[in-house]
Amino acid sequence: MRRALQRLLRVSGFDTLAFESAEAFASANDARVPDCLVLDVQLSGVSGPRFYEQLGGRRPPAVFITSHDSQATRNAIINAGGLELLTKPFVASDLLEAISRALSRGSPP
Repeated sequence: MRRALQRLLRVSGFDTLAFESAEAFASANDARVPDCLVLDVQLSGVSGPRFYEQLGGRRPPAVFITSHDSQATRNAIINAGGLELLTKPFVASDLLEAISRALSRGSPP
């Protein structure tokens, strides 16, 4: 899924980096600040919402994806500061539209 999303975003004009876990992202030592994150709710290790919440400060906007949509999942995303959620499977245009909305809103307060 990660590679497919990365290919989709690249052919859609986005410069992308992909990581297998929140810990891999945190240890990447990449000085670039992303414009937007696409986070799976069920990341290995720390969950997507928990990771996003731990970023603190001026976090980039995020689009969360999950195959397990529930009120608890939605609450975790909202509590973390996220506003966009897509349930798998989704079509490419839905992801691109969610990223566009996230970018137009900017970073959460």
